[in-house]
Amino acid sequence: MYAIVEIAGQQFKVETGKRIFVHRLPEEKEADIEFDKVLLVEDVGKILVGEPFIKDYIVAGHVLDHVKGDKVIVFKKKRKKGYRVKNGHRQNFTQVEITGIGEKGNLIRQSPKKVKERASELPAEEITVTEKKSSAGKGTSKKAVEKPAGTAEEKGKKTTAKKVAEKKPAVKKSSKSKE
Repeated sequence: MYAIVEIAGQQFKVETGKRIFVHRLPEEKEADIEFDKVLLVEDVGKILVGEPFIKDYIVAGHVLDHVKGDKVIVFKKKRKKGYRVKNGHRQNFTQVEITGIGEKGNLIRQSPKKVKERASELPAEEITVTEKKSSAGKGTSKKAVEKPAGTAEEKGKKTTAKKVAEKKPAVKKSSKSKE
């Protein structure tokens, strides 16, 4: 089940247990909030579309923290005039965890702790050991460990291995003079 909801002038696709960052909200940290501007709700193939909002549907959330976003550099320049201005800006955000989606009277909320418990109950990925034959074909085998999902390689981060350069023998060039 998911919903499209309007929060602080922006639209977000939300699901129960999902954490989102929205523009700074006036609510205090650890407060429960409700969003009533629900534009669309999908539940097991059944889709409700609002005109513009769905009446009697709400999305419940829990304010986790107030944070600042990444720094954005604003640089202005006018050529040939010597005018340069450099400013930085960090946007204020509120981190909200969605605790429930549903009708006003029938909303089933899940506390953030229960959502965390449910996430921890998921089976952990196992590390398996497989044997690979070496490319030399000498019959020796090397053991390779398959890494679980979520490693640096799967997340798109590049891992670099240092290569050892072979030293070349120093060769003296003999200088032959023309006679």
